[in-house]
Amino acid sequence: MAAISPRSKPRPLLSILSSRPSISSSSSPNSSDPEADPNETLISTAISILKEHRSRSRWSQLKAILPPTGISPSATVRILSALRNRPHLALAFFTFSRCNDLLSFSAAAHIAARSRLRPAALRLLSSAVRLYDSPAIFETLTKTYRSFDSAPFVFDLLILAYLDAKKFDRAVYVTRLLLSRGIHPLLSTSNSLIRSVSKLNGSDAGLGLYQELFGSDNPRVSPNVQIFNTLLLALYQDRQSDRVHEIRVEMEKLRVDPNVFTYSILLAGLCEDGKRIREAKELWDEMAGKGIKPDIMAFNTMINGYCKTGEMVMAEALHRDMVLNGIDATCTTYEHLIRGHCKVGNLETGMVLYKDMKRKGFAAGVEVVDEVLDEMCKRDRVDEGLVILRKEMKREGFSPSRRSYEVLIRGFCERGMMDTAAKLQAEMAGRGFEADKKVYDAFVEGYRRIGEEDKVMRLCEEMNHMITFKESVT
Repeated sequence: MAAISPRSKPRPLLSILSSRPSISSSSSPNSSDPEADPNETLISTAISILKEHRSRSRWSQLKAILPPTGISPSATVRILSALRNRPHLALAFFTFSRCNDLLSFSAAAHIAARSRLRPAALRLLSSAVRLYDSPAIFETLTKTYRSFDSAPFVFDLLILAYLDAKKFDRAVYVTRLLLSRGIHPLLSTSNSLIRSVSKLNGSDAGLGLYQELFGSDNPRVSPNVQIFNTLLLALYQDRQSDRVHEIRVEMEKLRVDPNVFTYSILLAGLCEDGKRIREAKELWDEMAGKGIKPDIMAFNTMINGYCKTGEMVMAEALHRDMVLNGIDATCTTYEHLIRGHCKVGNLETGMVLYKDMKRKGFAAGVEVVDEVLDEMCKRDRVDEGLVILRKEMKREGFSPSRRSYEVLIRGFCERGMMDTAAKLQAEMAGRGFEADKKVYDAFVEGYRRIGEEDKVMRLCEEMNHMITFKESVT
């Protein structure tokens, strides 16, 4: 969907829902003359078999009376209508009939919806939207709505079915049809719509859809906190945190109270680059003043903010508060703290946390390993760094980064351990990382340190050739 399609102007909903579909205009099977209409005999007999026979025999009996061509769509819908008060039997018959026409799907979906069998209704509509990429699905549902005494949320399920099928333009189209007829989707459906549109077309599109759903044209329907959280998250993901004030003003105007997730998103926007940690602290205090207890997401966000600014005393204080409040540290908590301590040069504390994290079964991310190795090499503990890398490489799913290799190569070259550095460079190349200027510089300085000037000259020539080649290509 490149863009949200414009509003359409369909006929009023009441005129659609009050009209009787063609399937209901026929007389009931019991009032017709079986000898005059063979199809009526089939329908009447099928209904009798389904209602009166036991489950083990009804399907074989039903199969025995069917013509070679099977049950027609019109007969299927008539039988479903007669079974609508026995939803499980009706849905079993629909599966048995193997009818894939739109009218049969709609009838079965209505039966499931009126009986509050939401998952079954959603599955049926999901199958229909895969088979029929047409507005006729909505029209057929509306025409058969009264005949099956359906439930209004069947239209919400149609919207969700389109969203599940990634047919976002159809979902928005149906939503606008409903809005134009005075019917508003459920708040949960509206939330799913805004989230999907925001992911596809960005936060501006999500805000536009919010205005359609809850703007001045729909004053009787108020959004809930989940709707606002979706908008805030979309703005955060689009790096438009400077616009969150608009959402907060709207929440205050509509008297929608924020929850802990709201604050977590707001905190994340303030802590993103570590430059607005003071504002984040004010928001943290505001949350506490309202009696909202922070969850693990909020704690991790604030801890990360302090780690980015190097304020490890505050980060550790929050970590202690979190534990005292009965919230266990996650892998993310450890990663923030380890990187923070390494950033300020507290390698020993970082290693204590690293070992504690490993003891608890958490897997360190590549960036954390990079930070630890970098700090170790700065302190001439490159051998320990290599041991850590080898242990991590034994873990399934871990793949060392270019930075890990570069850090270790630099460390061994500074020690003059050129053979070890050369082996790491060969391993690095085997993983698809070409040597760059940083690697060449490390080897040049390493060989120069041990007095092998001939190798220094060859490496300098090779490096210059590499740089010239890359410049000519670009």
